[in-house]
Amino acid sequence: MKQLLIATLVSTFIATLSITTVSHAEDKPLPAVLVHKVAPSDLTPTFKLVGRIKATERVNLLARVSGFLEERLFTEGRDIEEGQALFRIEKNNYEIALKQAKADLASAKAAQKNAQANLNRISQLRKRQAASQSQLDQAAADRDQAKAQVLKAEAGLQKAELDLSYTEIRSPFSGRIGKANFSVGDLISPESGTLATVVKIDQVYVEMSVSEKLMLDARRKGIDLDNPPVAPRLILSDGSVYEQKGEFNFISPEVDTNTDTITLRASFPNPNYLLLPGEFVHVEIKRKQAEIGIMIPQSAVQRDRKGYFVLKVSSDNKVEMTRVEMGAQQQGQWQVLSGLSTGDTIITEGLQKVKPGIQVKAVEE
Repeated sequence: MKQLLIATLVSTFIATLSITTVSHAEDKPLPAVLVHKVAPSDLTPTFKLVGRIKATERVNLLARVSGFLEERLFTEGRDIEEGQALFRIEKNNYEIALKQAKADLASAKAAQKNAQANLNRISQLRKRQAASQSQLDQAAADRDQAKAQVLKAEAGLQKAELDLSYTEIRSPFSGRIGKANFSVGDLISPESGTLATVVKIDQVYVEMSVSEKLMLDARRKGIDLDNPPVAPRLILSDGSVYEQKGEFNFISPEVDTNTDTITLRASFPNPNYLLLPGEFVHVEIKRKQAEIGIMIPQSAVQRDRKGYFVLKVSSDNKVEMTRVEMGAQQQGQWQVLSGLSTGDTIITEGLQKVKPGIQVKAVEE
């Protein structure tokens, strides 16, 4: 009887202990892991260069005649139109020279008319043997000399008209004008130097230097500037991406022997004048045809004797091991060539706490 009582007590204790152990096991929380959702990434190779912005057109305005600067007809730093008058040089002397040239031409034409009439008279007298051949020859020479004087006077008139037109200095194209280097009242001449500079910046160039070695492969494949396979993108000084698209339009035919580089030039629209000539920008160059693939954090990849693998989390939160083939590494990411698909969930942190087959609590990055 006593033995039966002891056996009953022992059985009861073991059963109670089993229930407690099971209860504690059920109350134990699932291990938490950090997971990454696999998504497609842009794997297109990108080259980063430094470029300098240049105006598509730039001209230094110079005086072509001498005189006192009479008017300045623009506001510095503002937009101007093609053909707009910018400077005016006093024109009195040139107007007088034009009148003199017109008078010289009229005089030369009168002399030519008289010489022609004299030649006609001598010709009639010669026919009647009333004038000598030498007189006829002299009259013809006088007529030809008078013609030459007319041509000379016409050239003088054209020069006078041209000089008068040069007293107004006009813009050769629409753009933006810089600071004036001379004030009204200054005496200027062709030797005075730049009066002001006009630049065209609604479209700008970005010039960059590329290693000759980097361009070697491109030259082997053939470079087509009419339809280039790559496109440039600008990164501004504040880190933002310039919204306008650019196109390459020039590759230097020579290598710079001082730097062993080749100059590339791209053209960018600049409708809001956000880009200014002279400033530096970062240029990203990548192929127009994007290469899409899968990149995952390097922390998710493990390796054993059989190769690389990752731990996936299934829809019911169970851990699964998946073999993968890896490609190139870049900035903490690793390209997956095979083994994973878009939408897969892989563990990136907490790998030491789990193994295949157990359930986990998945927390997305």
